[in-house]
Amino acid sequence: MPAMYYPDGMLSKIRTFLVERKGRASAADGHHSDEELHIAAAALMIEAARLDGNFDQGERDRIGDILRRRFDLDEPSARDLVEAAGNAVDSIPEIYGFTKTIRDNLTHAERVAMLELLWEVAYADGVLHDYEASLLRQVTGLLYVTDQESGAARKRALERLRE
Repeated sequence: MPAMYYPDGMLSKIRTFLVERKGRASAADGHHSDEELHIAAAALMIEAARLDGNFDQGERDRIGDILRRRFDLDEPSARDLVEAAGNAVDSIPEIYGFTKTIRDNLTHAERVAMLELLWEVAYADGVLHDYEASLLRQVTGLLYVTDQESGAARKRALERLRE
């Protein structure tokens, strides 16, 4: 059974990470905890989903499913993470801190996989909005993923959504 990572104080931790520290590492060695990585990923997914002006329950559920699969979370933990990150992401002035967290803590292959998950979120409602496409192009560069790798990740995400 997946672990439950997020206690009642999760919203406070997310606010601290997103707003006060702007996605910067809390540890002296500059490395992020697993919880911070989960927050960064959830925030990027929510930002991608919100860009078209419509963040519906289907997109929330899709993000929750992705977070559960990717980070081996149980359903309540994933749901709480989506809810708390969604409430906190409005205060984010930029995405650089989140992409840096992901870039510094994931291998290149894992960053490509993360981009694939972001493509899946962007297409969750069946339509890719111009703002979503723009964000994903920006994230591709910030994660040091090539355009070709991003294109292949996009195709895999679309294939998975058709299943």
